[in-house]
Amino acid sequence: MTAPFKIFGLFAMGIFMLSANILPEKAPKTLLSEYGYFSGALQNLQPAEGVFLYEVNAPLFSDYAEKSRFIYLPSDARLQYRESGAFQFPEGATIIKNFYYPLEAAHPEKGRRIVETRLLLKEVKGWKALTYIWNNEQTDATLEVAGASFPVSWIDAGGKKINLEYVVPNVNQCKGCHSYDGQFTPIGVTQKQLDRTLAGNRNQLQIFQQQGQMEGLPASFDPEKAFHLADYRQREISLDASARAYLDANCAHCHNPHGPASTSGMFLNAEETDLEHLGVGKPPVAAGRGSGNRKYGIVPGKPSESILLYRMEHTDPGIRMPELGRQLVHEEGVALIREWIHGLRG
Repeated sequence: MTAPFKIFGLFAMGIFMLSANILPEKAPKTLLSEYGYFSGALQNLQPAEGVFLYEVNAPLFSDYAEKSRFIYLPSDARLQYRESGAFQFPEGATIIKNFYYPLEAAHPEKGRRIVETRLLLKEVKGWKALTYIWNNEQTDATLEVAGASFPVSWIDAGGKKINLEYVVPNVNQCKGCHSYDGQFTPIGVTQKQLDRTLAGNRNQLQIFQQQGQMEGLPASFDPEKAFHLADYRQREISLDASARAYLDANCAHCHNPHGPASTSGMFLNAEETDLEHLGVGKPPVAAGRGSGNRKYGIVPGKPSESILLYRMEHTDPGIRMPELGRQLVHEEGVALIREWIHGLRG
């Protein structure tokens, strides 16, 4: 009797070890509503228990889509503060980003159309990216792993109707941007993006700490002195701070020493101080259509001779930068960087 029992015991132990270490992660849910991140009508994006809203200082331009951002944390779990790089997330956490267009930008009270929701789920083996596309009725969103495109239209702040073939990235394209030394990593959940003053003159990071959503923020933390990105949409701040924040948010997830574009030698993160790494007087690593026959990344005082601006002004997939995430030219962003380059000296 002892031998069969011993074999069964080893077999059971083996099943336990398999469950704990080898079995694949849970299959993603087909519908966004199945996660329970929001309560009530899904389109209202009313956070459920364990889900909280966050804001960034310098948003990524995504064809004028607006975004509503949330973080879900399992019970009793917390974010771990880091002075640089993405905060540490516990297993089971999710970053939730909803993309939407107001039907009329000048009249947000007339409603909106949510087009997609992107999830970053923290699993045992790392991060998993999932995209959910919303139905026309705005009642739910369905998982789409292969990418998609569909028409979207809205009326902009000037009263002009904009028609766009909206593009949803596939999973591999998500990995292409969310890369740090080859490892998938979140982009916007950093001190420089989240160190932000909210309504009531309260600091977002300190709120997270006080509410038990984050730990590790030093008691000596001073929001005014800590390094953070400017909100480039607020033009009362300095031109240089606005431009550097814009380039950090829209370019530096690839163009940094640890990103997919590190071999270009052009680093556009706001911490960079080397002018050549910023592109000033720097010839491209590989000349081609993307250079527009211009010689240098940035020519101080001469935006029309700067490759950086040339690529921002284009919609051709073989020329434009960023390569993914936009079909339209960000007119306000182009104007900001043009003004900044024009003001550079030497």
